[in-house]
Amino acid sequence: QVQLVESGGGLVQTGGSLRLSCAASGRTFSTYAMAWFRQAPGKEREFVAAISWGGGAPYYADSVKGRFTISRDAAKNTGDLQMNSLKPEDTAVYYCAAARKVLTIITVRRLDAYDYWGQGTQVTVSS
Repeated sequence: QVQLVESGGGLVQTGGSLRLSCAASGRTFSTYAMAWFRQAPGKEREFVAAISWGGGAPYYADSVKGRFTISRDAAKNTGDLQMNSLKPEDTAVYYCAAARKVLTIITVRRLDAYDYWGQGTQVTVSS
């Protein structure tokens, strides 16, 4: 089993920045990649960004490309999401996820591609 714990959420004004962190513990060597998803009130959970533990090009949703940056530290089993130029539409609960299988450009955005999930952290962007 792998446990994921997010931190770093909060309230920020439009245009501000936040940095989310995800700490992984347990059998982390069994996972291939980590990702961030988000879920706004009344909406489905959606893909935000993903990166493999071994490095390689990250993937981003079009809505956050150029504003968000995903990173990971495989030695520490942590992953971060730096969020800049935040907008009210970025308001959501943000979830960290980890996948055991190799992800493709298609599967990386799918919820069912991920085996482990954190509890989520709230991000609120005020206008």
